[in-house]
Amino acid sequence: MSDNLTSVKQSKLTVSSNNVDRRGFLSSVSAIAAVTVAPGVALVGFAEARSVDKEPVTDARRWGMLIDSSRCVRGCDACVSACGKENGLASYSRPQTDVQWVRKVTVRDTRTRRITSLPVMCQHCQDPPCVDVCPTGASFRRTDGIVLVDRHICIGCRYCMMACPYKARSFAHESANNQKSHAPRGKGTVEACTFCVHRVDENSDRTPACVEACAAQGHGAMVFGDLNDPNSQLSKDLDKYSSTELRGDMGLNPGVRYRNI
Repeated sequence: MSDNLTSVKQSKLTVSSNNVDRRGFLSSVSAIAAVTVAPGVALVGFAEARSVDKEPVTDARRWGMLIDSSRCVRGCDACVSACGKENGLASYSRPQTDVQWVRKVTVRDTRTRRITSLPVMCQHCQDPPCVDVCPTGASFRRTDGIVLVDRHICIGCRYCMMACPYKARSFAHESANNQKSHAPRGKGTVEACTFCVHRVDENSDRTPACVEACAAQGHGAMVFGDLNDPNSQLSKDLDKYSSTELRGDMGLNPGVRYRNI
C-alpha cells in the first residue's frame, strides 16, 4: 500500500502499512454502485444533530484530536478494534476491500532506523476535498468540524476517495449485518471515521471509542477535544507541544494533528 500523506523533517524515511517512503507519506499522499441500507435502519440527521443539552450544532466548537506517535505502541491495535466494535465494522479477511475507519501505519527512518507507529483516519479538514468533489452532497462538513457521509444520497462514485490525500475513506463492498443504530451502513457507499459523532452529540464530554481504548491500554497517545476552547486539554497540549498536520502543504486545516513524527 502506498500512502502519500507531509514531513516536518528532511530525513529520508520509509513508511509501512506496508513500506512507503516517509517523505512521500508526509508530503504527497468508477463506477456507480447500488445503495442498500439495512431495513429499519435510518440515517440520523447528523447535520442538524443536537447535543445532550438540546442545543443545535454550531461553530462555537470545533472537534479535533492530537496523536502522539511516541506513545503509540507498535503492534497495538486497540484503537482499530474499538472503532470496529463501536461502529459494527465486520472483517471479511480481505485487507484490500475490508472497511476500516482507522488504520495503523508504521513509519521507518532509513537513516536512524527509528520506527514510529501511528493511527490514520479521516482528518476532519476545515476545507475537505472530499466535500468539494461529491456530486450529490453526500459528503458534508458540520459546522463543528466533523466530516460525514450521508449514505442515503451517496451513489458510490468514489470521487471522495480519490480526492482524499489521507486515504481515509473505504468503500463498502459487502452487505452490512448486525448494524448499530447510531452507525447505519450501506453496501455500495463510502465510509470514514466520524469522530464517534453519536457520542459527541449525546454528551460533549465523551470521547471517540479509539481514544477511550487507547487510554484503557495505558498509552494515552490520543487526546480529543474542542479546538476552540482554550481550556480544553487538547488546546493546552497544542499550545505546549509542537505538532504537525499531515499534508500541510495543501492548506486543508485538518482537525487531527500529530506529535513526534
